Amino acid sequence: MTAECSRAGCRDAARWRIDWRNPRIHAADREKTWVACDAHRDYLREFLAAREFPVRVTALESAGDRS
Repeated sequence: MTAECSRAGCRDAARWRIDWRNPRIHAADREKTWVACDAHRDYLREFLAAREFPVRVTALESAGDRS
């Protein structure tokens, strides 16, 4: 199964994982994850960073690559 980009209206295959947290409402051990295609990776990262949320972007592993 291929993950789709989290950007509204985009159905492209996701290649990036964006982990983030809203420190005003989430404990330090609670993160949310969005996934992004190449075209929307920076847009989604910047959207979260502009709100001063901690953000980490990594390559998205396919389900078969996980150990």
